[in-house]
Amino acid sequence: MVLKLDNVEKHYEKFDLQCSLEVQKGCVTGLIGQNGAGKSTTFKAILGLIGTDGGKIELFGKDIHKLTKGDREKLGVVLSDSGFSGYLRVKDIIPVMASMYPHFDKRVFEKRCRDFEIPFDKKIREFSTGMKAKLKVLVAMSHKAELLILDEPTVGLDVLARNELLDMMREYMEDGEGSILISSHISSDLEGLCDDLYMIHDGNIIMHEETDRLLSDYGVLKLTEAQYEKLDKRFIMKRKREGYGYSCLTNEKQFYLDNYPETAMERGNIDEVISMMIRGEGK
Repeated sequence: MVLKLDNVEKHYEKFDLQCSLEVQKGCVTGLIGQNGAGKSTTFKAILGLIGTDGGKIELFGKDIHKLTKGDREKLGVVLSDSGFSGYLRVKDIIPVMASMYPHFDKRVFEKRCRDFEIPFDKKIREFSTGMKAKLKVLVAMSHKAELLILDEPTVGLDVLARNELLDMMREYMEDGEGSILISSHISSDLEGLCDDLYMIHDGNIIMHEETDRLLSDYGVLKLTEAQYEKLDKRFIMKRKREGYGYSCLTNEKQFYLDNYPETAMERGNIDEVISMMIRGEGK
């Protein structure tokens, strides 16, 4: 296991975080939730940027307070509210990275910058939003990091730039040695990238599921009141009152397709699951 959070707590005046999650080697784990749900707070706790009020965080099998400089060099980090000085150029960043990270690969980094049309002589403040985002991810990947921690790396990007970033992450994962923890409120970014997903709401993990199972086994039933009353509710996770009756989230779609073929069933997707988990009520 690369990363483990065990009942990690952080208390603010108007917000409380209580979070447990794991990232396995060779896997991409997504942390999804609305803005303000606790994604950035979780990431800052993992990186030791804020203190915690309870629980335990382990990175590479060690308590985060016992990490060595070498352990920290195995991290590649992109935070949504951080970046390089706008007065720097890419050619200024290269010697800094080379001095900080023994495994920084200058040749590969320069090639990737050329591949993604990132200029070497232009000041970063003159970059487009997409160019800045791609540069941050390329830097995080440039020193053979074993774990990438990416907080909203695609926020504010157009579809083309988002797809380029996602392709970069897939390439990073190809050898099976790296792992990624990525947060996003854009569900389509994560459906085709992540092995598993944690859903966070109001500082609490409200669901953990393998992405493949979520997409294949989850569904939303559309029921009249009469259909709902007759329904076997064993596999109903959440329900929501609608004008026609109820919509119901299930993680056993096939059970209801087999036993209630007359009912309408919509395929599960991350957006629908988030909506039902947050706004739905218990069966």
